[in-house]
Amino acid sequence: MKIALGADHRGTDAIKAITEMLIANRHTPVPKGVCKTRSCDYPDMAYPVAQAVATGKADRGILVCGSGIGMSIAANKVKGIRAALVHDAVGAEVSRRHNDANVLCIPADMLGVRVIEQIVTAWLRTEFEGGRHERRVQKIQAIEQGLDPASLTNDRAAAVNE
Repeated sequence: MKIALGADHRGTDAIKAITEMLIANRHTPVPKGVCKTRSCDYPDMAYPVAQAVATGKADRGILVCGSGIGMSIAANKVKGIRAALVHDAVGAEVSRRHNDANVLCIPADMLGVRVIEQIVTAWLRTEFEGGRHERRVQKIQAIEQGLDPASLTNDRAAAVNE
């Protein structure tokens, strides 16, 4: 799986560990927005990762900053992105199983490398469950198109994705 990677200055150490882990597990890390200076702005790092995922140049993306919040907000502005801020392996699984999250956001300042590796492993291993969750993801896509998701019937929600 091709995984686009991005990190601001607070996440560079974590993204290095994630890169090594991805390679060891036969994934292809694709650095898209990794800070190479003492300080950088997280939206500048989040955007190329989100774009790579949204356009299909990467299968999924992983973003790391101090809190994970800024990366999540910035990535979710890109149409087609469902970025999830995750603090543990259970959250990682749920973000994939129920929300089909395609970008994982990690708070480097709050987690150690071992927990980050557990999160990434769980997130990459977990598939989207579909079923009742598919309708909900379709309603998220409706929001991206400026529609009120509550006004959609199940048939109209499915049509939004076509």
